[in-house]
Amino acid sequence: MDVIKLGMIGLGTVGSGVLAMIQEHADKIYAVTGRRLILKTVMVRDLAKHQDVAEVVHLTTDLDDILSDPEIQIVVEVMGGIHPAKEVITQLLQAHKHVVTANKDLIATEGADLIRLARANGCDLMYEASVAGGIPILRTIADSFAADQITEVKGIVNGTTNYILTQMAQQGWTYAAALKQAQQLGFAESDPTNDVQGKDAAYKMMILSQFSFGTQVNLEDFETTGIDAVAAQDVRQATAFGYVLKLVGVARLVDQGIFVEVAPALVSVHHPLAGVNNENNAVMVRGQAVGDTLFYGPGAGALPTANSVLSDITTVVKNMILKTNGNSFNRYSQALPLATPAQVKDRYYLALTLPDQPGEMQKLTTVMAQINASFSQIVQQAGENGQARVMIITHTMSKEQLHELQQRLTALGTITLHCAYRVIE
Repeated sequence: MDVIKLGMIGLGTVGSGVLAMIQEHADKIYAVTGRRLILKTVMVRDLAKHQDVAEVVHLTTDLDDILSDPEIQIVVEVMGGIHPAKEVITQLLQAHKHVVTANKDLIATEGADLIRLARANGCDLMYEASVAGGIPILRTIADSFAADQITEVKGIVNGTTNYILTQMAQQGWTYAAALKQAQQLGFAESDPTNDVQGKDAAYKMMILSQFSFGTQVNLEDFETTGIDAVAAQDVRQATAFGYVLKLVGVARLVDQGIFVEVAPALVSVHHPLAGVNNENNAVMVRGQAVGDTLFYGPGAGALPTANSVLSDITTVVKNMILKTNGNSFNRYSQALPLATPAQVKDRYYLALTLPDQPGEMQKLTTVMAQINASFSQIVQQAGENGQARVMIITHTMSKEQLHELQQRLTALGTITLHCAYRVIE
């Protein structure tokens, strides 16, 4: 048989892109796989909403139309969310259907169970599109870095927040104004909470950590800080210091442990990530052998994400031809402890306010000396209501020292630490 029939769950932005690419790139897919793909059945919530494609595919609201169809061998899940997506994929795998998904929330939180279920049923479960849209980062890590020891993976993995911060830096807009523009252009959802609070990026870093280090980290294992509290004056000061403010996810090996975090960071203008603007994404992978490599491209959108979905489908098809289905997308696994705050060391940008009167700066420098930390750059500006604003870039200090600094300043009662952002050179 040179025809393989597919099912799909969901027909939103990504699903529509998958349908379009299957139709428009049929010849290329056939040339690569020797098989023609036909999208036979699509499950949707509202049949009336998708009548424009009713003549091309069979639309249904009943999952059993896909589960019980022996012709459908591969199913694409693009409905999103954790539930009922987990239950749907579970039923598909139990029915011995191969599954391709773009669902980062599900893979990050429930992926381990679904991977085990897929293996037990001799099925493929592929999810390249779950991280960084059209950038083929997961397969690259699993295949091209198979023999190298990755020591760090970091990147800009959320297009919404990157667009907002780009506009704040380049146009001088406030956070609220930049968010409104992002929503008008379709780069941000009407409810942007998961994006702007960093949760979307955190899910992606969980998946990247598992691929890079073979270790499953949970959302509660690391700090996630979004951009909804970023002040325009800190964006401006970052520029003055020679940096660009970005939301950066980082996962790295530290003394045989793993450190993961998602938070705003000051990125040097000379660093490759500094030039990643608007809705684009980029992931930098550091290997002991190869050094730093950068993967850049659109992090979302119908066709870029659909391209990653189609890449997974062609992999499943090749596995079917070779009869090698049932192997995990990524088989690298090892147990690593979480790095301690004393082990994690970086430079930081600190923004503080303190009374604009003699002796207050001395209090700050005394506290820094007490925790054995020091400044690299410092700027003081007149503020409002008798308060001065102080912006600092520190020398390298540990997370433990940073936490102690926060505690000591709180105890003083007159100096407020508004933010502490990692500095990336």
